Amino acid sequence: MMELFADLYLDEDVDILVAEILRSRGFDVLTTLDTRRLGSADSDQLEYAAGHGRALVTHNRVDFERLARRYFEDAAPHSGIIVAVRRQHHELSMRLLRLLNQVSRDEMQNQIAYV
Repeated sequence: MMELFADLYLDEDVDILVAEILRSRGFDVLTTLDTRRLGSADSDQLEYAAGHGRALVTHNRVDFERLARRYFEDAAPHSGIIVAVRRQHHELSMRLLRLLNQVSRDEMQNQIAYV
């Protein structure tokens, strides 16, 4: 059965207000603060997100594109990576909401999206 919406995991660079806005709209969102993973390496953050079936949201394009390539080369699955340009938290939230309403959880698997 196809899940409609992706669950998200926001890395520590993404403002936690974004998580609050998305939660207020009914989306399942965790942050590194929620999970007590502040300061963890990017590879560990992606591993956590993948292991919990969550698409990772980050501002760190370079490192996460590199990690996505490694996952692809190793045929290791992940639940998606969303690279977000730094914007005001409300604008970023609206861009994420548009993406979440256009791409299903299954379609997000092993993909990189840019907002």
